[in-house]
Amino acid sequence: MPIRRFVSALAAASLATGAVVVLAPAASAAPPSGTTSLAAVLASDGDTFDRNWGDFDILDQAVGAVLAAKPSSPVAVLADGTVPLTAFIPTDRAFQLLALDLTHRWYFTEKGVFTALANAVGVDALEQVLLYHVVPGATIDSKTALSSDNAVLTTAQGGTVKVDVLSKRFGIVQLVDKDRNDINPFLVPGKLDINKGNKQIAHAITFVLRPADL
Repeated sequence: MPIRRFVSALAAASLATGAVVVLAPAASAAPPSGTTSLAAVLASDGDTFDRNWGDFDILDQAVGAVLAAKPSSPVAVLADGTVPLTAFIPTDRAFQLLALDLTHRWYFTEKGVFTALANAVGVDALEQVLLYHVVPGATIDSKTALSSDNAVLTTAQGGTVKVDVLSKRFGIVQLVDKDRNDINPFLVPGKLDINKGNKQIAHAITFVLRPADL
């Protein structure tokens, strides 16, 4: 996948508008009231790269890089725990696979992956990718997601993601993005409802969502 095509597609996708969030009716339980932000949760392990490809260090560094370059970026909502949102957060392995797809090289360290992506696509494209993983205005827990087959979620980037519940019994949920040629990510069992009880909640996913058909 040519990097120039990736960046151009993201620029075009950033102008798109999406449909309204459509979800199955929530249970009668009171909405979460905690205000711990997802940014605080992501940084809680020390804000450093490590050898655990199942956590979110690259995502954390990407958020920091965007906000350092663009302090007024909408990505800052991840640091405001008073704003309800749901984030689908790619693991470090997911970013490693994206770097391979974009640069045709395999990077063996998290720092190498982050540096390769930052150099390849730049801050603006990183910002668009991050925003495409955030659904503002709704705290969608895993139980709600399992009851929301074919729901269309409008992201902070402006594009949409569709929820595809492949097996409610086994908890298999896939997110359908705008790239028709790559595998759509799955929610990661055991890494759901991150920051539960707070207005901002997250679910780990296996691949990076793509906001354009590349």
